Amino acid sequence: MMDLEFFQLSDRGLVRENNEDHLGYVLPESEAQARSHGWLFALADGVGGQLQGEVASKSAIETLIAGFRHATAGEAPAALLERLIQAANHHVHEAGLEAGAAGAGMATTIVACALRYDRVAVAHVGDSRCYLIRHGHVSPLTRDHTFAREQARLGLQSDADSPTRHMLSRSLGSELFVSVDTSNHQVFAGDVLVLSSDGLHGSVTSADIAAALGQEADLEAAARCLVEIANQRDGSDNISVQLIRVRSVEQVGMYRGRPYRLR
Repeated sequence: MMDLEFFQLSDRGLVRENNEDHLGYVLPESEAQARSHGWLFALADGVGGQLQGEVASKSAIETLIAGFRHATAGEAPAALLERLIQAANHHVHEAGLEAGAAGAGMATTIVACALRYDRVAVAHVGDSRCYLIRHGHVSPLTRDHTFAREQARLGLQSDADSPTRHMLSRSLGSELFVSVDTSNHQVFAGDVLVLSSDGLHGSVTSADIAAALGQEADLEAAARCLVEIANQRDGSDNISVQLIRVRSVEQVGMYRGRPYRLR
C-alpha cells in the first residue's frame, strides 16, 4: 500500500503578534483505511486581521478534518475535497456573520491534498500553494487566486509588478459560495509534496525548496531551513509548511470508478 512520511511547521514570523495560519492532517489507522480513505493534509492562512484570521483558518481546518474522517469509504478524493471545502466555506461565512462587525472580512485561504493508492488530489482557494518535487524539479500544482495573477493571465500586467499581487480574488468565507480548484496527479516513490502559506513562498524560491529537499533530505531539517530562509529575507508574515514524502505507492487501475490492483 502507499506509505508516507511527513513533517509540518508553522512560525509566527518576526513582525506579527499572532499566528493566523492553521495546519491539520488525518492519517489512516489501518491498511484498510489507507485504501478506503487515505491521507489528508491541509493548510489555511487566515485573513481579516486581529484574531478573526485565526478563527477562520482554525474553523476551516477542523471542518475539513472532521468531514474527511467521517467520509463515505471510497469517495473520489477530488470530489470529497471540493465538498468538504464548500462545507468549510459555509462554516467560516456563518461565523463571520454571527460575529457582527467584529467578523467583517473574516476569511481564510486553504490548500489540501488527499493521497490514496498512487494518486494525489489537490484542492485550494486563495494563494496558499501545493508543489510537487520529483527528481529535484519543482512543479506548482496550484495557481494563486489573486487579482494580479488574473491580470497576468489576461496579459494585462506582470503579477510580479502589480500592486494587487497580494490581493485575493477568491477566499474561503468571504461569500456564501466559493469556487474550488481541484486537480488529480499520479505520484511515485520519492516524490515530495509541499504545502505552503504565502509567508513562505513569498520569499522562498523554487530553487530554495529544491535545494532544501534534496535526495533523502530529512523533512524536519528541510522545513526548519525553509522557515529560516523566509524569516531572514522577510519575516513580515506568518510562515507555514507541510512536507510529505511518498515512500511507496500501490498502483491501481480504474474500472467504472472502482480501483483494482495492477500486478
